[in-house]
Order: sequence, then C-alpha cells, then structure tokens
Amino acid sequence: MKLNNLILIAHRGNTAGPNEDLENSPPYLEKALSKGFHVEVDVWIKEGHFFLGHDRPRYPIDSDFLTRPKVWCHAKNLTALSSLLDLGAHCFWHQSDDGTLTSRGYIWTYPGKKLTDKSICVLPERISPLGEHPGACMGICSDWIKDYRENKI
Repeated sequence: MKLNNLILIAHRGNTAGPNEDLENSPPYLEKALSKGFHVEVDVWIKEGHFFLGHDRPRYPIDSDFLTRPKVWCHAKNLTALSSLLDLGAHCFWHQSDDGTLTSRGYIWTYPGKKLTDKSICVLPERISPLGEHPGACMGICSDWIKDYRENKI
C-alpha cells in the first residue's frame, strides 16, 4: 500500500525524530510547514492568551497561526478548546481515548487503536516498525513523518 494522498502531519513540528527542546516552538513549526507538512501543536490558554507547549504553556502564539489550514490544534485545557472552537481553528481534545473527533470531522486515533478511512493514525512508530504503512487511514501524525513521505514504506 502506498501513501497516495495521505495527510502527513509533523507531531509537534517533528519531521525526523523527537526534539523536546524545539517541539511546539514557532520557528520549528514554521520549518515543518515550509517543507509541506501539516503540524500538530499543543495549545493552552493562560491568562487569556494562547500558548504552545506540551507539558505547560511555553511559547506565546498569535491566533492567526492557529487558524492556518495545515495546523491541527490539540487543546491542552478546556479553556483552550472553547477558544479554539470560537476561532474556527481545526482542533481537538483527548487524553487516552481510543479516538476523538476533530472539529473538521477526522478521527484522531490513539496509537495502536483500530483505524478507519477517516482516521488520523497517531504515532504509528510506537506500534510497528518505523516507516511501515499503518493501513486504512486518512493521514499519519508522526515524529518521523519525513520517513513516510520519502516512500520508506
């Protein structure tokens, strides 16, 4: 099975492996976007302002960035989810659910859970060998997304 028209999403901006020092930083995300990837970002609201960061609000971010077509916003607190929905951003919120519906109708699917043709397969490298096609899905979100694009599957 080939990639064809799969949506390729750089998890926190990672394209060639995790980089905790740079993940979710605006320049790092811009770099992934400039390579043609979509990006998944972790979004917080703190004191009425948007921030990016996985474990905590770390990088202030303008709402214009969050509404860009290739940005997938993972709300990290309920206030962020509500505010992202008000903005019209593509967003979702989950913790360890098998799958959650994004605001644009995709099924954000937890690693190793059953996929459908509407699923975004999240971090398939945690379940199967890196670069192996995950099966039926609409897209892949990976720390190693460059490997998927370079037909290493």
